[in-house]
Amino acid sequence: MASRNCLVRRTAPLAAAAIAAVALAACGSSHPSASPSGRSGHETRPTTSAGPSATDSAAHGSHNAQDVAFAQQMISHHQQAVAMADLAASRTPSPQVKELASKIKQAQRPEITTMAGWLRSFGEKVPDDGTPGMGSMPGMGHSPTPGMMSPADMKKLMGLSGEAFDMQFLRMMIHHHLGAVEMAKTERAKGAHHLCRTMAKSIVLSQSAQITEMNGMLGK
Repeated sequence: MASRNCLVRRTAPLAAAAIAAVALAACGSSHPSASPSGRSGHETRPTTSAGPSATDSAAHGSHNAQDVAFAQQMISHHQQAVAMADLAASRTPSPQVKELASKIKQAQRPEITTMAGWLRSFGEKVPDDGTPGMGSMPGMGHSPTPGMMSPADMKKLMGLSGEAFDMQFLRMMIHHHLGAVEMAKTERAKGAHHLCRTMAKSIVLSQSAQITEMNGMLGK
């Protein structure tokens, strides 16, 4: 009996040491610096320097004098085209001419607004009906802008109706569109601003197509 008690006394410290070792191991495995996979228990995702608040304005690039000239001249050019198209509603019986005039207005009015916004952002003047040299009707003033009609041309068109109006309107608008295409090609070649050059490309494509359409209406 005495030997049994002695054995218990010798093994008790060993058991206590084993329990303490297990407890220490358990505490170590729950430390946030380690996990079964070898990664931190509080893992964070990597971050980047470019956040969602970054803007893409730099992608459009800077502008140059050609971009300003393009926007200013094309606004006046578009204003005259819209004024010519407005005459068609009361002066032509032709559904084709009326439809063409409507398409011209639908395309060019928003472009006028867009280009005016660019000029304001550039800190440049926006042409309007009060621009020196302009008459009471948009585009009535003399201008070196390619394709622009003279005041006499516009007054002549205003005095026509029926088939005579259609023929004069189509001839004038073809000449007008050719001027716009020329201006847009110059912007494509010499402009710097991405959005200005993109609009110029659109003008070349859309107005070239309308020139072909109008030549067909004239039987050319």
